[in-house]
Amino acid sequence: MFVPSPIVNSFSVKAYVGDEKTLLAFNFQSASKAKNLAGFTIFCQPPGQVPGYFLENFLQFEDPSKHSQVPAPEKPNSTVNAPIQKYRWTHYPGTAHQGVSPVFGDYTYKVTPRYFDSSGAMQALDSSLSTSVTVPVGSFNKGALTLGFTRGYMQSSAYVHHFGKDTPVVPDTKDLEFDTTTQAGTNNGQPVTFAQIYNWMGETAREQVFAVLNKVLNDQTLTLKVFAYDLAEPDVAKILLTLAEQGRARVILDNADLHVTQSGKPKTPEDQFTTLFNQQKKAPSDIVRGSFARYSHDKIFIVLRGGSAIEVLTGSTNFSLTGLYVNANHVLVFEDANVAGHYDQVFEKSWQVLSSNESPSAAAANAFSSTTLATVPYDSQTAFVPKMQITFSPHTKPDVNKILDDISNRIMQETHSAKGNVIFAVMQLARSSGAVVDTLGKLHATQSVYSYGISDAPTGIFLYAPGKATGVQVTGRPSNVILPPPFDQVPSLPGHEIHDKFVICGLNGNDPIVYCGSSNLAGGGEAQNGDNLLAIHDADVATAFAVEALGLVDHYAFLDRMAHPKAKTKKAGAAAAKKNAGAGVKKAAKKKPAKKKVPNKKETPKKRGTKKKVKKGRAGRKKLEMERGKHLGTSRKY
Repeated sequence: MFVPSPIVNSFSVKAYVGDEKTLLAFNFQSASKAKNLAGFTIFCQPPGQVPGYFLENFLQFEDPSKHSQVPAPEKPNSTVNAPIQKYRWTHYPGTAHQGVSPVFGDYTYKVTPRYFDSSGAMQALDSSLSTSVTVPVGSFNKGALTLGFTRGYMQSSAYVHHFGKDTPVVPDTKDLEFDTTTQAGTNNGQPVTFAQIYNWMGETAREQVFAVLNKVLNDQTLTLKVFAYDLAEPDVAKILLTLAEQGRARVILDNADLHVTQSGKPKTPEDQFTTLFNQQKKAPSDIVRGSFARYSHDKIFIVLRGGSAIEVLTGSTNFSLTGLYVNANHVLVFEDANVAGHYDQVFEKSWQVLSSNESPSAAAANAFSSTTLATVPYDSQTAFVPKMQITFSPHTKPDVNKILDDISNRIMQETHSAKGNVIFAVMQLARSSGAVVDTLGKLHATQSVYSYGISDAPTGIFLYAPGKATGVQVTGRPSNVILPPPFDQVPSLPGHEIHDKFVICGLNGNDPIVYCGSSNLAGGGEAQNGDNLLAIHDADVATAFAVEALGLVDHYAFLDRMAHPKAKTKKAGAAAAKKNAGAGVKKAAKKKPAKKKVPNKKETPKKRGTKKKVKKGRAGRKKLEMERGKHLGTSRKY
């Protein structure tokens, strides 16, 4: 969903609706109106009685006194004093105002282009150039579907600001039942608990996970069926064990080697959970450990009333500390009996197969892959959910090839479209195989499509090249990152950053589609794992996922540029980092020709159009300590 503003003096804004966030895209109909552009000032008016405020830019003019400034209480880095020098900006309520629990509802954004005079000084704000747009901001809901996303930005100044650079997400203890209200560390001398970190880092994905769990816990008429791969989140485990005691939970839990205690090693969380579950369970609660030919890789809750499924949660998010609080992940919740009922059929067949066959084994995989649940995709049949198809693995080899080839072909269709685009966040590209990962891994080199992607294991880091239309592909695991002032140094990760598995095709076309779920989109997983893969045909859902991907790519593109600094001394390193930061903007800005400045309907802001417009503001940029402003502007409630 997007909402356009009125056009004022050739300038307009489109607001794209995300999940508790809004992507603002700026456009000039005439390139001449971008001459001497200094950037964009953004005023935000939340709903209700909450006072309005200018959004903040983390950076500011080197010498604010040389430019028109609004005095205190406005800060030098307020966008009224240091305008944003990007043609898109994502606002997360709670970034610098309202705290970590902002209000949601209709937000109005008033955006004003700012200009330099002939001497390079920024002129005063001219409200006659402003245009406004009002957009609903809150959790993403459409019909029976609710989306949720984890924060996925532990490597950020935001995490450091809130919790301190050395405060861990994962505790030293190996005890599944540890108390999350215990202190994790300190921030500016103040104690920080694990629960505080988890509430913030888990964001809306955590909200949806615990909304489902607490719904069942608090209603004795409800029961729960669970697919789990990793199961190491203590508060999730606590609720599941309570349901087991009450005879209201059945669990299929992976038993691959990484989840089974090895000789001389601490007991795995999954083995701890199994022991506790079996000690406490009351019939008909029960648990099965199994993994088909390799993994039982699903992450699913199925809610039932009177034995009939009424709701299902699925997605890429493992029910673990890293899954919810370190990884970038997504969940989808369908409050629809038809969708939930089909997942329930898959659960029952998986239970039968894994109870009757030794696993991991080819026999277990074959027993499921030959059923209609694996061979026939589920098609949504109700108006309350988007048009979609869902496939369930493990699959036979012919089915694997067909499913992955169909996705790969859909991706390649975009290379033949005048406005083709592919946006993705996929955990692994380099160490996986199959048509989809092969196509995505090479897509950045294709100049006939707008591609923007991130992976923890890409074959390389590819950014905009001046004068070329190649795409962007970055790694979500930058190392040896040294950030220039005024950025804080960021912590190292205790695992994957990009655990998502989603691909968006044709966002601005007639049939935008999102592929998502637990599947790694690779041949081995589709043939050997228990997984579910959704293909959702819906522009609003595609937009929400695209907003998520743009934030991830831009954030980690910035960190990637700061990784492996070449300078040998600390002083030289800081200088090199600062120089590279500015180069990053210039390089990205030169990507596309000036004739197309922002997207048309349902199109995420494109790289086209930034070269000419940004170049005209080059003198002003030299006076700003600005590089990838998106690093802080979109990295989750900075």
